[in-house]
Amino acid sequence: MLNLLKRNKSKFIERTEPKFSLPTTNKVPQTERRNDSTIVIKRHESTHPSIGLTPARAASILLEAERGTLYPQCELAEDMEEKDTHLQSELGKRRRAVQGLNWHIVPPPRATDAEQRDAELLTEIIESFTWFDDCIYDATDAILKGFSCQEFVGWEQVDGLMLPTGIEYRDPSWFQCHPDNKNELRLRDGSHEGQELAPFNWIFHTAKSKSGYLSRIGLIRTLVWPFIFKNYSIRDLAEFIEIYGLPIRIGKYPAGATDKEKNTLLEAVMQVGHNAGGIIPTGMELDFKNAAEGGAEPFTSMINWAELSMSKAILGGTLTSQAGSVGSQALGNVHNEVRFEVRDSDAKQLAATLTRDLIMPLYMLNGKSFNDPNRHPRFEFDLSEPEDLTTYASNLPTLVSMGMKISTAWVHDKLQIPIASEDDDILKAAEPQMPAFLSAKNPKGFVTLNASQEVDPLKAAPAVITGNDWQQTIDPVLKPIVDIIMQNDLATAKNKIEDLYSDLDSEQLQDMIARGIFVAQLWGRLNA
Repeated sequence: MLNLLKRNKSKFIERTEPKFSLPTTNKVPQTERRNDSTIVIKRHESTHPSIGLTPARAASILLEAERGTLYPQCELAEDMEEKDTHLQSELGKRRRAVQGLNWHIVPPPRATDAEQRDAELLTEIIESFTWFDDCIYDATDAILKGFSCQEFVGWEQVDGLMLPTGIEYRDPSWFQCHPDNKNELRLRDGSHEGQELAPFNWIFHTAKSKSGYLSRIGLIRTLVWPFIFKNYSIRDLAEFIEIYGLPIRIGKYPAGATDKEKNTLLEAVMQVGHNAGGIIPTGMELDFKNAAEGGAEPFTSMINWAELSMSKAILGGTLTSQAGSVGSQALGNVHNEVRFEVRDSDAKQLAATLTRDLIMPLYMLNGKSFNDPNRHPRFEFDLSEPEDLTTYASNLPTLVSMGMKISTAWVHDKLQIPIASEDDDILKAAEPQMPAFLSAKNPKGFVTLNASQEVDPLKAAPAVITGNDWQQTIDPVLKPIVDIIMQNDLATAKNKIEDLYSDLDSEQLQDMIARGIFVAQLWGRLNA
């Protein structure tokens, strides 16, 4: 990265010392500093609240989050993502959809040359960050939990530029809400209010799945209910499969049997069920009743409902994951369009965060044109989709012929085809191939052309094509057909015409017809 910036520094304005300097404390992560209140949150270990989770316990965790204690809700979200393969898969699609987008740094409107050069410099700086793709992915963790925090591990001055040395994802359990402001996130340091997040230290992203306080905007609060019901159904299905098809076994002991004899009989009953054999004392009986009846449909129906609910909440539809009972390509396309809308919303929210927490600090510390805080570069994802080339290729020539003035830059942007530079090789239309019959040996009087001759057929034709030439060329094709039609009825003529040129292969027949059509067109144009 350092060599890249040194090599390209001359492309931008001459660097001086940064306009702003970082406080000394910002050169190390905030979570590594020690003051009067020692930070203890780094020793926090998850309690894994999904173990033995009940609806009552889930409701209690959500209520705690509303009161500002966020970590139980975040721990539950982490457990759910680890344990539920469907949830993890759908959430991964949504997160990676944003990570796969192209991006660019946009200068402010009516940008000056200095502002344009600063935007180019910031683009090159961010492209050199090897951790930036992971930063985007970790920021999208906010989709489930409501927020995501990443901390710069430090800043350093490199060739006149102040740059972050790296970034690390911080566990959501390290944070709490301010007791008097539920939208303000703070570090847990053992105090009641927590520690304020230091400037130039964090990328703090919130992803709004719904409106509300910070603790209520994540998808966790919607997904926890289908997660619970699905796991209940899976547990019940496992129990059903364990006993399905096995007969009910009833042991009978005589009156006055001791506890030891009863336990012996019970052990024998269980042994017969699992090992298909066992022993019981004399005087005791073992009866077998009908096997358990029923099916797995009620359990699988509940599991399917839960997974479809998760897909709707995460991706906005179900047919991008599974066809269901009534799937179709048209419905799948509609659901895919909804998924694109969700992706675009995520991208716009994340772009605003990166502009505030990454672009602005870099611009304030390194930008030569920084004067007005309202005029600054913005981070943007490219959300445009390439248009259908076939549609544009067939319709644009028609619109241009009607007199419409269409910008080539607009067409390049719509089709996402980059404009070639002067040094690039340009695609050109292929030269039309000369038909085989024009370069072949022709009958007497027929115009002979080949690719090396620059001859205008229309100009050359009057001198060489005469009525006699026309007859010599077209008669071999038409005269036998006309004679058959004149001498036979329609059905007979049709059969004879089909056999007329059976001795010619398809290439010879095509060549003969092409010769006739070519001469007929020339003769018609010259003598009409």
